[in-house]
Amino acid sequence: MASTVQPAEPQGAPPTDGLLHFPASSALKLEPHLPPVASTDTTTRPDKPFVTLTFATSLDSSLSLAPGVRTTLSGPQSKAMTHYLRSRHAAILVGVGTAVADDPGLNCKIISPFVPEGVREQHPSQPRPIILDPSARWEVNAESKVIQLARLGQGLAPLVFVAKEVGSVPDERRAVVEGVGGKFVHVKSVEGEEFTWTDVLWTIKEQGLDSVMIEGGGSVINSLLSLEQGGEQELVDSVIVTIAPTWLGAGGVLVCPPRAVGKDGQPVPPVRLRDVSWHPLGEDVVLCGKILR
Repeated sequence: MASTVQPAEPQGAPPTDGLLHFPASSALKLEPHLPPVASTDTTTRPDKPFVTLTFATSLDSSLSLAPGVRTTLSGPQSKAMTHYLRSRHAAILVGVGTAVADDPGLNCKIISPFVPEGVREQHPSQPRPIILDPSARWEVNAESKVIQLARLGQGLAPLVFVAKEVGSVPDERRAVVEGVGGKFVHVKSVEGEEFTWTDVLWTIKEQGLDSVMIEGGGSVINSLLSLEQGGEQELVDSVIVTIAPTWLGAGGVLVCPPRAVGKDGQPVPPVRLRDVSWHPLGEDVVLCGKILR
């Protein structure tokens, strides 16, 4: 992959290359919640990758002001943390709603730690973007940010998971994605409309990707948490949430999975996190933990 290499900026001048720095001391605090190093990993399940659920939320548990409205919550320090997380995962996954509303780049903008001091170069470890798009409604084109970054060598080409046969996806969309090294991938679905998380994670593993960070949007996060809430499946390995010091108010997109009910009709015990740690980053606070089982 081509690198973004910049000479050092004049002393005192702000960087203009868009690259981000995340201190090694802060990265070390996240280590217990990140995918294991491949050479020492003895815990990875054969049927799924390591799954990190990560997102930014307001104090009233909102992801955005309204459906389809891009809302910036993370401050600069926690934004850098998110990009560091991307450098530590083989893939990054979002739903089609996020792809349509935000046109995300889904790459890693962290400065490489493997270059001489004073040289600003993009981190060589880039996550593979995955778009969950059962009905193939994402109108990806040459101007889509993820495609532009892949073309420039500043990110990887996307995998687009669809429920329909790949051959039924419009030719122009397939040409755009395949032209930068990506592809549409058929995933079996329920009545041709929805994926199960078991099938999604199995397909990710089949693509040779051993870890994935799931970033959103709301329906993706809530559907995954609902399985954990009901104790139906154990899919999430780590949870990393950025909490911004703001309220978005009523009408926002909430992280609020449906309440699970047992066979007796009574609510089941709520899901809690264990091994919890809190890390202030600028004006935000980052919560890390694992689901208590």
